[in-house]
Amino acid sequence: MKYTTDQYEGVHAETVAMTGANGDSINAYLAYPLGGSRFPAMVLAHHMPGWDLWYREITYKFALHGYVTLTPNLYFRSGHGTPEDVAAKVRGAGGVPDDQAVGDLSGAMNHLRNLSQVSGKVGIFGTCSGGRHAYLAACRTMGFDAIVDCWGGRIVMPADQLTDKTPVSPLDFTRDLSCPILGLFGEEDTSPTPEQVHQHEQELKQRGKIYEFHMYPNAGHGFFYYDRPNYRQQQAVDGWEKVFAFLEKHLS
Repeated sequence: MKYTTDQYEGVHAETVAMTGANGDSINAYLAYPLGGSRFPAMVLAHHMPGWDLWYREITYKFALHGYVTLTPNLYFRSGHGTPEDVAAKVRGAGGVPDDQAVGDLSGAMNHLRNLSQVSGKVGIFGTCSGGRHAYLAACRTMGFDAIVDCWGGRIVMPADQLTDKTPVSPLDFTRDLSCPILGLFGEEDTSPTPEQVHQHEQELKQRGKIYEFHMYPNAGHGFFYYDRPNYRQQQAVDGWEKVFAFLEKHLS
């Protein structure tokens, strides 16, 4: 959404309740533009650091760019406290079950589609473990119109990494991906490695999927995170430009 200095602009943001996996009521952060129009929508899948300030900030960022945006708390069932404390508890338990994360993200999509502010199309975005969860949701849930995966680790999983919570490698669901995907990665990342990104790309190509993958030099895992040492300003600015160009193409 292009902004001119003479236009009205407003954003409404708040914590809401939504229905997630197994019919559970969980909380989520919702932000949407004001102004009387209807807008495309985005579901955000947060990373392993948790349902934290960075994700609340980018929920607002997406709203400023013209998207009704909902970020569900995927760690809701693990209790409450600071995002860091809750994330540490989840990490110690080996993460959340894939089925549960997919159910919560699917519920977020359904929640958005029932809002009067939403024009129809819904995309999904995730970073780190959220990129992995977003990919699973886009493959296993019908209804997403675009996905952005930022350095999602463990999409390519060998058999010895599978667990009761993560029983199937997300790569194996690629055949069911029903929307275009944008992937942003760093050459210096170790999860996913450049080799794993290449394997993912080859699977998408073999399955005839619509995709755009970009591999950034001099960048590792989490290069969008301005509050961490792995932030890379030039790569992050270019990455965000690619994110919003991709979404405008596929959701507008």
